[in-house]
Amino acid sequence: MTRTTRRKFMLAAGGSFGALAVGAHPAACGAGEDHGAGPAIVVPQQQVPVLAEADVVVCGGGTAGIAAACCAARHGARVILLERWPSLGGMATNALVNIWHTSDRTKQVILGFVQEAVERAGDFMHRYADSPKRPETHWFDPEGMRVVFWRMLQDAGVQVICNLTAVESVVQDGRLRAVLVDTKSGRRAVCGRIFIDATGDGDVAANAGVPLDVGRKSDGRVQGMTMMFCLGDVDSPAVRGAGSEVRERVFAQMCQLRDAGQFPQFNEGAAKHYIRSGLNHVPHNMVPAAGNPLDESELTRLSMQAREDVYRIVDLWRREIPGFAQSRVTHMGHGLGVRESRRIRGLKTLDGDQVVQAVKHPDAVGHGFWMIDIHDPKGSGYTTWTDQQRELMPPAGESYHIPLGMCLNGTLPNLAVVGRCASATHEACASVRLQSHCMVMGQGVGTCAALALEAGVDLAQVEIPKLQAALRQDGAYLEDVP
Repeated sequence: MTRTTRRKFMLAAGGSFGALAVGAHPAACGAGEDHGAGPAIVVPQQQVPVLAEADVVVCGGGTAGIAAACCAARHGARVILLERWPSLGGMATNALVNIWHTSDRTKQVILGFVQEAVERAGDFMHRYADSPKRPETHWFDPEGMRVVFWRMLQDAGVQVICNLTAVESVVQDGRLRAVLVDTKSGRRAVCGRIFIDATGDGDVAANAGVPLDVGRKSDGRVQGMTMMFCLGDVDSPAVRGAGSEVRERVFAQMCQLRDAGQFPQFNEGAAKHYIRSGLNHVPHNMVPAAGNPLDESELTRLSMQAREDVYRIVDLWRREIPGFAQSRVTHMGHGLGVRESRRIRGLKTLDGDQVVQAVKHPDAVGHGFWMIDIHDPKGSGYTTWTDQQRELMPPAGESYHIPLGMCLNGTLPNLAVVGRCASATHEACASVRLQSHCMVMGQGVGTCAALALEAGVDLAQVEIPKLQAALRQDGAYLEDVP
């Protein structure tokens, strides 16, 4: 697995953040990490120039990080957002995961920043006609949302720097002082008072020594990933006009070849839908990839294999299904859609029972309602969503609380996480990992960070009623708080 290195850094003379003296320090790895028993090199002591400073440093420009950065800035904090991709949006844009969920199947219960993004998106955002009768309420143009997110951040006054990854966490006296990034000009430091890890993989937290878990308890495997792809030039009327016997024959052929090891794995429910509907310019969510997203070499191999698998599937459709003959793959995700990797051990841990039983929390920052939607960690393409098992989902009209405590930890009081790396079991992560739920975390933690700075206290010391009042004033849905 990926080696993450934590170093302790001493402030340069005078205690200023103007330069940091870097000294060699033994690697300390989090749970599930490679302890690096192989060869090593000695890194000479060096002064690391400061690239930027802010009240709040958000690492990760996916939907959770964007929400956190915007909301912290709107409440008066100076905010820097760092993003490793050349553009914003994370899985929403770069992996083509373009559906948002905001309804408990009777009413919309995720509002606030999410609703604002919906409204700001204009023609890039679309509401399903049957909303709010099912959890999926909106779909959007991933390309357009890159621009929408940028404008929201600019309007909030957030300094955004893309193409930078936080590679080291600088810890001194029990607090996170800076993150180090590698630029075209060399290694640089970004200093802050509060840090929000929105990397998805919990990179900042792991490098800082926060305890964490990876995957399910039985074998450490994480949820399966997906390579999303879009088609063009599909003759949709011809596809829909093909008889059921054609679709059944093709589907049976796919299954037979797969079972014989001559065809890729695929999500059966999704495949049936796509060969029945013949959709153009719609991300297809059906090509799985299973493995370790924390191992760069393995992730590369999985990504390239999944791209080949897309073409093998589409080639069969071209040959066998009327209407697909002239179809072409217009684009795929820039990366695999990753659902799970590291999860911190927080002050609170959301579990599957809390999800299904719609448990409420005193420190709630918002609501969640999605089912325990586990994509097979072994890569078969099977997901519990396909079966829509009622026992894996809160009852219609009910939702669980997303607690602030799952985003905080007992190691570093000025570090929070938002997104899929928050404190949850493997099962609960399969629900709360949705983009809309992650944005709830982002709004809650970003607002909490600004209030903590204003009061001169740590994140866990913010008055919860005051935080919840601020969230409600900003449009968040927050009900039934015990």
